[in-house]
Amino acid sequence: MIHRIDAGPRMSEATIHNGIAYLAGQVAEDGGADIEGQTRQVLAAIDALLAQAGSDKTRILRAQIFLADIADFPGMNRVWDEWVVPGQGPARATVEAKLARPQWKVEIVVTAVV
Repeated sequence: MIHRIDAGPRMSEATIHNGIAYLAGQVAEDGGADIEGQTRQVLAAIDALLAQAGSDKTRILRAQIFLADIADFPGMNRVWDEWVVPGQGPARATVEAKLARPQWKVEIVVTAVV
């Protein structure tokens, strides 16, 4: 069985199958914010979706981070390091990528145990 969270005509914000939550890429609501502000917004959205799925950030298995400009890596990491629970960091990859909207600076995808 597959459980879908916030399912729309194109995608779901998250799907859960066999005890694993797969979150869609999360982006900032405020595209005018700097990298730190956008990263905070994205991580808050991840926290909210994980809570809906019955999980939390300590149960994240993997994070994929897409930056529109790799020069934003240090700023994103400052916020990430404040958010992640010490000793509970997931496997992670960060790459530079062209995002779907020019105002987005960061998009994060996570997979977590529920």
